[in-house]
Amino acid sequence: MLLSAFFSGSETGMMSVNRYRLRHLAQQGQPGAQRIQAMLAKPDRLIGLILIGNNLVNIAASAIATILCLRWFGDAGILIATFGTTLIVLIFAEVTPKTIAALHPERVATPASWILQPLLRVMYPVVAFINLLTNGLIRLLGINPQSPARADALSSDELRTVVNEASSMIPSSHQQMLLSILDLEKVTVEDVMTPRSDIVAIDVQSDVKSMMKQLSQAQYTRILLYRNEIDDAIGFLHARDIMQLFTKNSSELDKSEIVRAARDIYFIPEGTPLNVQLLKFQRYKERIGLVVDEYGDIQGLVTLEDILEEIVGEFTTTILPASTDNAVVESDGSIIVEGVANLRDLNKEMNWSLPTDGPKTVSGLIIETLGDIPQQPLCLRIDGYAMEIIESSDNLIKRVRFLPPSAI
Repeated sequence: MLLSAFFSGSETGMMSVNRYRLRHLAQQGQPGAQRIQAMLAKPDRLIGLILIGNNLVNIAASAIATILCLRWFGDAGILIATFGTTLIVLIFAEVTPKTIAALHPERVATPASWILQPLLRVMYPVVAFINLLTNGLIRLLGINPQSPARADALSSDELRTVVNEASSMIPSSHQQMLLSILDLEKVTVEDVMTPRSDIVAIDVQSDVKSMMKQLSQAQYTRILLYRNEIDDAIGFLHARDIMQLFTKNSSELDKSEIVRAARDIYFIPEGTPLNVQLLKFQRYKERIGLVVDEYGDIQGLVTLEDILEEIVGEFTTTILPASTDNAVVESDGSIIVEGVANLRDLNKEMNWSLPTDGPKTVSGLIIETLGDIPQQPLCLRIDGYAMEIIESSDNLIKRVRFLPPSAI
């Protein structure tokens, strides 16, 4: 029974040990982890050894019990031995050791490996013969025993589950950053870009004084220059270049000097996932780009900071308005939201779940739902959220009131 308990517990402990922790300990040079990892590299041999030993001692125990009970109880001894051995094996050689091994797999697997490894060397001919027979039977069933087992690599969804379950060991801020990194592949540049209408840019066709004033009052490190319309963009003018222009020219700047100082534009196709764009920014040493559609029309502007904010959250030094500036909580519990408010930002800040697989703004979501831009106040419900349009124009819904659940 002790040998049976050993083999049963060893099997559960070996199969239940955390493979990633085991790999980490093995890389640190821990002998026990290296020994277990080497044995688990060929699980068919390990399982074959354990099952041979377990079945051998269980059958031997049953045979010995039967002989003893026949001597002690006569013909009734067969029945007594059958039920008695079954009960003892279940309690002391199966359930108890396997439960302990499942709760503490590393504590069981490490000392067991000291015995199993040399035993595997001694029993290898028998194990190999048994594996040969079983593999032949598996082939008769139409299964290839040599097919690769499931890889240890985790998918992004599985990694997300691991991070969520490790919340007690990871600070919440770090956990959120890890989850945000995993979500980058699901978010595109359109979700984080500054819309075309909000891009701060300077028309080089305007007079020099107006351009100088805009440049001197610019709150951004890079300003887009364009000719007549934003689709005819010329380049980005860096704040450092602006300072050099002002320093070198005590007199009035020439417009051509400003245009020549502009740097080339880096274009980003719409629909590019953020994880891909982050790598492209790194590869091409860029920090800013214009998002264009299939026709080459500019849709918005994306910076490296926009992608990093998706991972770490809003930077405290940013001069851009926070997403909560687009939402104001009223005394009755309703929330006034600007029509241009980004849906993903609202979902994050307000803990909502507005649909984000279509339009990116509140105005766009309502217009898509209604198929029109209402000119009068109107109430509607989208995905369970009751809202009231309180202000709109010919081409945009400007303000929307989200009603509290108690008012619905």
